[in-house]
Amino acid sequence: MAKNIIPIVFAFDENLIVPAEVCISSLLASAKPDTFYDIFILHADGTDLSTFEAETLKSTYGNCNITFRSVGNAFDNAFEIRNITKATYYRLLIPQIITEYDKIIYADVDIIFRNDLSEVYSTELGNNYIAATYDIGMNLIDGWKKHIVKTPGLEIGSYIQAGFLIFNCKKLRDNDMVSTFCDMIPHKYKFQDQDILNISCANRITILPWYYNITNNTLYFLNHEPEMIIPKYISSNFSKVKQLGNLHFNGQKPWKEYCVNFDIWWEFYRKSPLYDEKYHFDFFYNKLDEYDHLTLWKRVKILLRFFVFGRKHKL
Repeated sequence: MAKNIIPIVFAFDENLIVPAEVCISSLLASAKPDTFYDIFILHADGTDLSTFEAETLKSTYGNCNITFRSVGNAFDNAFEIRNITKATYYRLLIPQIITEYDKIIYADVDIIFRNDLSEVYSTELGNNYIAATYDIGMNLIDGWKKHIVKTPGLEIGSYIQAGFLIFNCKKLRDNDMVSTFCDMIPHKYKFQDQDILNISCANRITILPWYYNITNNTLYFLNHEPEMIIPKYISSNFSKVKQLGNLHFNGQKPWKEYCVNFDIWWEFYRKSPLYDEKYHFDFFYNKLDEYDHLTLWKRVKILLRFFVFGRKHKL
């Protein structure tokens, strides 16, 4: 059977090895039979990724190749905020570092893939530099809208989310956009590379269906204020999205704490070839220990959130 090759890039450091393994495992498990992922992992010199089990992923699924690419010491002194490290900037170098393809997908490792990416990869970009989904939270939440208003080059309503992107590498290389990206880094933008991409690629962005990048804030507005995001930001079939949409845990992390749809992340972890029963047990045991030390009123509030409000939050 002929293979449909899809190049995709991830960037992370030694602190995100387990989430990266779960993310990539979900990608490979959700692939169609004729899909083959050519995976690139960007990392800095000196980053220890020796425990990342690339060979286990390759031998288990057989539908991928995994290549590590160093970015050298790029961005060693880059601005970090909100516990987001310099690795977030590595995506800006993709057109320069990965020259094998004229079009390539980038994805954060806090995503659970529940669908094949063949269709979205075939998106026609034309002269646009990137393709991405809208960032629902940034465009609709008052506190974040203030950031857009006070930052030159940003516009409320059109701000995109940079955790899942398609890069038009040919156009980006033709116009030396990597240099433009890098020249902007000293400005210390609050939302780092995401602000840089929104500003530098303005008016040359293809908008993707939210199906491919469902963030925490998208879930909030879907469940509580759907009229705010329909039809401007969402036109996909809700049933399809609920069953197969890719979940992006861009806020709370399910491997650290309870959050919306954390059970889906743990289910993908349990089914992955990297499953470690002790790691799984320790997470829930430690949460139980935390719960045991709570006051009675806090325990009641947790139960209320789960049995009353929690059901409203679940997709």
